[in-house]
Parts: sequence; structure tokens; C-alpha cells
Amino acid sequence: MIIRILLLLFLASAIAQDLCKDGKDGYKVRLSIKTALGDKAYEWNESEMFFFKSSLVFAMRQSTKRETFNISNILVCNETKRVSFVFVVTSPDNSTKLIPKDVVERAVREHKHRINSAFLLSDGTLEFVGIPPTLAAPITYRTQPWLIVFGVVIGAVAVGILSLLMSSITRRRRAAAKGVDSGQEEEPIEGTFKGNGTSLTRLESKDGVYNQAFSNDERFTKL
Repeated sequence: MIIRILLLLFLASAIAQDLCKDGKDGYKVRLSIKTALGDKAYEWNESEMFFFKSSLVFAMRQSTKRETFNISNILVCNETKRVSFVFVVTSPDNSTKLIPKDVVERAVREHKHRINSAFLLSDGTLEFVGIPPTLAAPITYRTQPWLIVFGVVIGAVAVGILSLLMSSITRRRRAAAKGVDSGQEEEPIEGTFKGNGTSLTRLESKDGVYNQAFSNDERFTKL
């Protein structure tokens, strides 16, 4: 019984590897590590390949919302020294059945930026042939930036107006208080004048007041 199970697993893996080698249902990957990193380029080895498979498993799990994908579902073939290879994704339920291409492509497109970051590469140096990357969604804000700027400007204008009004009112109050404290007298009303503490009405006549003391009547001048 155990031998039969192992034989079935071996045959399933062989069939999946054949599907990968055919290249019809696989996806070619090219990495330009030296071009991207120069002297800081790392060596591609089995650990890096394991990391790549893990990143694909992450993408498949996130995209399909299925936690059953594992490293064994990512099969790689046709590797070259220039760091290129072909991979396929098998179903967690049946290792002889490949995941539909549109499902794999959607997972790669949605999480391409995460895969790039994992290997310190970009869309130009980590290429999934036939799967164009999806541009990252634009950043959205709850409040538009121009509304924030407009609110700040309007607030500053309102504060300036209030400051001017308050300073004007304050100056008037100080002036009024200063006048009362200094004991300033009210200006005389037009048409009157003060003399010896008595307010007299100004005569409207332009000739002045007749004073009998300076009269030139002959009765007072003759001896």
C-alpha cells in the first residue's frame, strides 16, 4: 500500500514536471541581478530559488484566499546559468492538475511589487515573460490636499481679520479711558463762551456790545 502511494506521488510529480518542461503552460522568468546591483549582486543558488518559490506561494495564497498552497506546488524547470527558468503552479488538491493561467497571472500582477522588493529588483530586472506588471494603485486621501491648503488659508485670513477688529476695539477703549482719567473738559458749544464762570450767549450781531461807558453823548462831556 505504501509503495503504491509513493509510486502515485512519483508519477504525479513526473507528469507535472513534463507539463513544466513543455513550456506551453509554464511562465519564463528572467533575473538581471548584476545589472541591478552591480558589485553588490548576490549569487543565485538553491536558497534563492526556495525564496522565489516562497514568494510565489505567498502571492497565490493572497490572491486566491487559499492557505493550502505550499512550496511543493511550485515546480521549476529549464534553468539556465544566466538566471532564467520556467515555473508552473499545480493545484493543492491534485498535483497533476495545473492552476489556470489567468489565476497565476493575476496573483503575479497583484503582488509583483512584493516579489521585486524581496529580491531587491525592479520590473526591468525581474521579468515574468508574458505577464506585464500592474501599476501600483494611486495613493488616496480621505481629505483632498487642496482642501487642506484652502482651509489653512481661510483660517489664517479669519484670524487676521479678528485680530484687526480686536486691536481696533482695544485702542478705542484705551483712548476713552485715558480721556476720562486726565479730566479733559468738554469743548464749549458753538454760540456760547465762558467768562468768570458764567456762560454767556454770543450775540449774533457782528457790531459787538454797546458799552455806555464810552458813549460820546454831549451830556456827559460838557462841563
